[in-house]
Amino acid sequence: MLFVSEPNLGPDEKVAVAEVIASNWITMGDRVRQFEMEFASHHNVGDAVAVSSCTAGLHLALQALGIGPGDEVLVPSLSFVATANAVLYTGARPIFVDVESIDVPLMSCAHAAAKVTDRTKAAVVMHYAGYLANRDAWKDFAGARGLFLVEDSAHAVGQGRTGLFGDVAVFSFYGNKNMTTGEGGMIVASDPSILKSVRQARGHGMTTDTVTRLRERPASYDVTMLGQNYRMNELSAAIGSVQLRKLAGWNDRRQTLTAHYRGALGAFCPDVSVPFSAAWPSAHHILPVLLPEDADRTRIMNSLREEGIQTSMHYPAIHLTSLYRGMYPGVSLPLTETFSRRELTLPLHPKMNTEQVETVARSLAQALAD
Repeated sequence: MLFVSEPNLGPDEKVAVAEVIASNWITMGDRVRQFEMEFASHHNVGDAVAVSSCTAGLHLALQALGIGPGDEVLVPSLSFVATANAVLYTGARPIFVDVESIDVPLMSCAHAAAKVTDRTKAAVVMHYAGYLANRDAWKDFAGARGLFLVEDSAHAVGQGRTGLFGDVAVFSFYGNKNMTTGEGGMIVASDPSILKSVRQARGHGMTTDTVTRLRERPASYDVTMLGQNYRMNELSAAIGSVQLRKLAGWNDRRQTLTAHYRGALGAFCPDVSVPFSAAWPSAHHILPVLLPEDADRTRIMNSLREEGIQTSMHYPAIHLTSLYRGMYPGVSLPLTETFSRRELTLPLHPKMNTEQVETVARSLAQALAD
């Protein structure tokens, strides 16, 4: 089976994990701190905080910004459900915003402006498929309204980044991401006080961690805030440090494969479009395409599976899921709904070669013709 995504793990990762096991220190130690500093340097920021998942990171980030009951946060509906869930965790209300267009399926500044009220406190901008949202437009949008700006960077680790453009950015290291720690995430912020807050909150709000209590005296702590158990372990951090060193090469490979996909799909499937037709900075996390309006996506996915090709959907519109449709009836986002209905995600990962890309394109063309 040619998978939509596939982690790239090998001997280097095995050695790193074995070293952690041999050290007998497996949670929140020197390797977590090392990974944080390496990640910050790679992304041109001063510091970073590692957490157990991107979802945990989004929750901590919003919490550190003071988002809470009575507040509203602008979010895309074209995202994984965690983007909206993190807002609910704080007691605030997610407000769904449509995408800019079918070709640019990123949250629309214009539609977001129409959704702002006196209760709006922040906007979460998601870099869908790894394609970076418009830095200047969103900085102007948030600055003019006094809003916090959070980057959901689950898809956009590494290449194309030039530091933060929001107040906080949160990254994912889930198994299908450009680099992985199995589960895990990272928070970066423009204000060191935000990082100080999330660093304490990830460990139950305790004022010192286990390593500090081991090495310093007195071996005690206080709890000064309501925190969570959102810590990263040493095994994950060790894998992350190894993966980070390979990330640039992997992202270059993703870019090459994406360019080959565009050519192959144009040749074999002219009725299938690839979003972001113009040059666009991207980490090329996934390869989304739009099927023709009358295509039967389920049949096509089944046909490709029979050929040994896995496909997926990114994403079912959040506002149309049972949970959110019940909470927010009547929400209509026409462009998001159209994109979500027609989108198909094709395999894209660094283990692939260009011959496999052409095989996928030919198989998709045959499935469309059947």
